[in-house]
Amino acid sequence: MSVIVVPARPRRPWLVAGWIAVTAVVVLAFWSIDINWVRLVDLPSEIVRYLFLMFGSPNWEKLPEALWQTWRSVEMAWVGTVLGILLATPLSLFAARGFGPAWLRSLLRGLFSLIRAVPEIIIAVVILSVTGLTPFTGALALAINGIGTLGKWGYEAVEGVSPGPIEAARAAGAGTSQVLRWGVWPQAAPTFWSFWLYRFEINVRSSAVLGLIGVGGIGDMLTSYTQYREWSTVGVLLIVVVIVTMLIDWASGVIRRRIMEGARARVLV
Repeated sequence: MSVIVVPARPRRPWLVAGWIAVTAVVVLAFWSIDINWVRLVDLPSEIVRYLFLMFGSPNWEKLPEALWQTWRSVEMAWVGTVLGILLATPLSLFAARGFGPAWLRSLLRGLFSLIRAVPEIIIAVVILSVTGLTPFTGALALAINGIGTLGKWGYEAVEGVSPGPIEAARAAGAGTSQVLRWGVWPQAAPTFWSFWLYRFEINVRSSAVLGLIGVGGIGDMLTSYTQYREWSTVGVLLIVVVIVTMLIDWASGVIRRRIMEGARARVLV
């Protein structure tokens, strides 16, 4: 009669230690912040009350001003996106493997990571002492933050292209700039355009947040009317922000899909 030997259950002390550490962090986080559990119970009813105050009878007289301030936020996002593209694109080319020396690639990639770690609102707070509370401060903060993301997306796009055209250009005696122009750019351009449009979408949402520190736009207006508790006007502002943001996301998504599908079609041909 054969005896079935059940293998011993593998011991994974590191996994147990990890769960204990995560549990300790969660317990410490709940313990360290002052949670008013009584008010937390009342939160659903309070949300319903404020929603009724904002959207029960919106103050449509403020609609023209809301649209104007939203347009200023979109302008801020647009200027920030263009400046970010102008600064990040050349840097991303030098950060790509095969086009920049190792020390320069490491330096640029570290710079991109450092910039991405800092939110736009912190950058705006730092530079507003020089540029003041103006929409340009918001646009500049978006541009600086955009260097981090656009730079990373850019060098990843360059490194992801097919090496065939690059090798052909080098075999024909092309220099680095000519290789980038004729071997890389025709393949990477649709991806770059897609990333630029996506960054514009992000900047539109971020520009509304930057308005909270007073650099103008719909966020600035939203802060002012929230402080004065004019909830009927706040409701109109939120409606405008949501609709405009959704429209821009939809239009950008359609254009990006058209660009990428067109690029894939050209590759298949």
